[in-house]
Amino acid sequence: MNALPFAFAYPAILGALVALPIIWWLLRLTPPRPKTEVFPPLKILATVLKREETPAQSPWWLTLLRMLLAAAVILAIADPVFNPRANSIAAGGPLVLFVDNGWATSPDWDQRVKTADALIDDAEAAGTPVAIAFTADPTNDAVPGTASVARDKLRAAQPKPLVPDRQRAFEALRAALNGVHPGTLAFLTDGAAASDSDATIRQLSDLSPAQLRLVSGDAAETIAITSANNAADAMTVTATRLDSAGAASLPMTAQDTQGRAIAAGSIDFQQGQSVATGSITAPFEMRNDFARVSIDSHATAGAVHLLDDGFKRRRVVLLSGEVGDTFQPLLSPLYYIQRALQPYADLIEPNTPDLASSIPDLLTQNPSVIIMADIGRLPQETYAPLQRWIANGGTLIRFAGPRLAAAPADDPLVPVTLRQGERALGGALSWAEPQPLAEFPGFGPFAGMAKPTDVTIKRQVLAEPTPDLAERTWASLADGTPLVTTKPINAGRIVLFHVSAEATWSNLPISGNFVEMLRRLVQLSRSGGVNAEANGASSAEALPPFRLLTARGALTTETGTARPLIPNAKVTPLASFDNPPGLYGSEEGFTALNVLPKNAELRPLDTSGITIVREGLIGGETWSAKPALFLIAFLLLLADSLIVMFMSGAFSRLRPAARTAALVAVALSAAILLQPGQSHADDAKPGDEQIFQRLDNTHLAFVVTGEQDVDRISERGLEGLTDFLTYRTTLEPSPPVGLDLTKDELAFYPIIYWPVSATAPMPSAAAINKIDAYMRSGGTVLFDTRDQFSALDNNGGSVSANGERLQQILANLDIPPLEPVPSDHVLTKSFYLLSSFPGRYTGSPLWIEARQENRAADAKSTGTADGVSPILITGNDFAGAWAVDDNGVPMLPTVPPDETQREYAYRSGVNIMMYMLTGNYKTDQVHVPALLERLGQ
Repeated sequence: MNALPFAFAYPAILGALVALPIIWWLLRLTPPRPKTEVFPPLKILATVLKREETPAQSPWWLTLLRMLLAAAVILAIADPVFNPRANSIAAGGPLVLFVDNGWATSPDWDQRVKTADALIDDAEAAGTPVAIAFTADPTNDAVPGTASVARDKLRAAQPKPLVPDRQRAFEALRAALNGVHPGTLAFLTDGAAASDSDATIRQLSDLSPAQLRLVSGDAAETIAITSANNAADAMTVTATRLDSAGAASLPMTAQDTQGRAIAAGSIDFQQGQSVATGSITAPFEMRNDFARVSIDSHATAGAVHLLDDGFKRRRVVLLSGEVGDTFQPLLSPLYYIQRALQPYADLIEPNTPDLASSIPDLLTQNPSVIIMADIGRLPQETYAPLQRWIANGGTLIRFAGPRLAAAPADDPLVPVTLRQGERALGGALSWAEPQPLAEFPGFGPFAGMAKPTDVTIKRQVLAEPTPDLAERTWASLADGTPLVTTKPINAGRIVLFHVSAEATWSNLPISGNFVEMLRRLVQLSRSGGVNAEANGASSAEALPPFRLLTARGALTTETGTARPLIPNAKVTPLASFDNPPGLYGSEEGFTALNVLPKNAELRPLDTSGITIVREGLIGGETWSAKPALFLIAFLLLLADSLIVMFMSGAFSRLRPAARTAALVAVALSAAILLQPGQSHADDAKPGDEQIFQRLDNTHLAFVVTGEQDVDRISERGLEGLTDFLTYRTTLEPSPPVGLDLTKDELAFYPIIYWPVSATAPMPSAAAINKIDAYMRSGGTVLFDTRDQFSALDNNGGSVSANGERLQQILANLDIPPLEPVPSDHVLTKSFYLLSSFPGRYTGSPLWIEARQENRAADAKSTGTADGVSPILITGNDFAGAWAVDDNGVPMLPTVPPDETQREYAYRSGVNIMMYMLTGNYKTDQVHVPALLERLGQ
């Protein structure tokens, strides 16, 4: 330190203060103030004579102000520096700067640069070479050189979000010195030991410097988060600090991926405590959106803890064999799955029921899990991408149901071989009672869960016994039959629940165990999602840098020379030069790599037994008064200018403000310019007018087969049924519509009549997929083979050609089990009371979706009959019985000829239409007497 508390950087400039008296003499005079006089001509003539005038002197206080202005400028140029440093580097060797530039140096990095710069200035003044080494840089050229080279290296260095690698930097420094002993060795450190065995001080002392300095900043700024755990009720955060002298309460903030603060908490350190744990309390749904946790008062990479997809919800796709009824959600196959997973996962449902197009679109979103509820048969083109997705790490969870029970046994997306049909427990025709669950095995994801005591199974699909069935069974019934089975496929897995996802087969979906079982299965999946197009596990192992952390705790897209991260299940990856802290992966899924490993603890450097000189950073001691002096000079100049203007009468000559009319004109002009022009959206497309017409009216529709005679009978038949509906009911349908399955939209029609013809072209795969999607979304297709025999009833003889064509069509559709319309079905009473459904022919049954509930022994029971069957099959040629010409005369005779049969054919059509439009309405009406009787009681 100097004797005085300040010094001038350019003391020669102070010589200008000698000129202040001259400046005073020049500034004391001012020009005379102008006078305002009247115009009298004689007064002007009187002033023609020349007379000597003396200028008025400026006031003393104005002269003093100008003198102070000049003095402030001179002192500012001289640059007074308070608490200046003295040149105190030791002679006899180069100046060595060993500089920490890890994450903990970012808050006071500018002060560290000033301190090192001052030492370099001292070395430059003494003509001493300078060697500089940084502990968080991958390469170091620590060979002693000139001060200007060292200063360039210092300016180029920046703090890194890494723990300093002092051993590597020391080896580079020792090799560069090559046995030369330093004069002054200054260790600008962050004060924290890099590891439990950090011996940096002792190693630097072994270089035998003439003077060893330890320059450190404020240890209270060195705080880091080491772990975060998303517990059941809150997120717990563990942090460590370097300075444990006093107590401290540090606020924390949890942010989402957009950087918005969504929750807060705090960590409280007690006196003498270097590790503490705090918590952030928030709902589980909110905690799933946490992307990072940071300590508000510390802007360092260590005070930020990044959270990867392991802390977030998995992306789960939900697929169903049928679209749930919004008016009866409890009967939807996905209702209980949605309620169970909403707090834990991001649920995605297809935008279209056409699985052929929706499944590839869903796979592009990289889901972690796909759940299929009662899907028996998928479109053929979807099996390959689904199998690739599973092999790359996807988890497929399937639930049984009527469709899966009727599906082929060679389904590649089922973990075990299933028997055809389902097993009924506790029904009227079954000797077995509903079964409870057995204890969960200890090797599956359900290990540790208590045995459910209130869950019973009434129906299940059975697996064929195989030697490895027990190993693949994660849950079973008390009788040993499987409830949940699994099969690993490369990096992925298939899981099957042998019961349905709704409460008709068991009460498992309405129990708390169902929620826990699904949650555990979803947590088994890959957190980052799975891409169906990945080329094997090897490409999925290397995670490219996605967002990297800066030393001040901000995420950046600049990845620099960072290399892909290769996860290792046996070794936890650590931040390094090749893999700096940040997020590795992609936007669809990533892994977080933080600065410090889990449960790390900050400890001070070990300086025991070493003679060192401790110093602080000079940035907090030395400061220049130049900016303040220039500010004072500017303010004095401004004051002088205002005083001169006042004395000269400038303010007295000011006129009123401009008229407001100009402002009004400007405002009107701006309003006209800023007024948006009128734009007209024209989103109309060809065919929109026809779509609106079909939306406003009910139309019966038929499939155009391409055979003129068949299509003509179909059209005339639906016209005849339309007329009959108009005359006999309140329904007034519009004219029927012929459909091209490959082009037309099917969703506008409640029922589609499909006359099956063996000589017509086979429908394309796209047409079959559209029909499958139409049936899933609530539509019904009435297949008519027109041959008196159902293609599904093979007991009476061989199948007709039309029946074979129907079997080919149905082989590509996911249809439920079928049965002839029962006598108590709602179809028999939806409008007319019917016992059969004849058409042009009679004798062929009308096939409909089989009801799954156990019908009571009472023959008058109507069952539940909820919903509408997606498929009807007959061979009675309905359209042939309904067809009429332009005069309303039947076009084809019935077989046998009987007009009563034609009347009942029309009535069958009316009942089918009412069933399509009202569902189980008539079933509910049957129960009205019983309900009234109960209400009366």
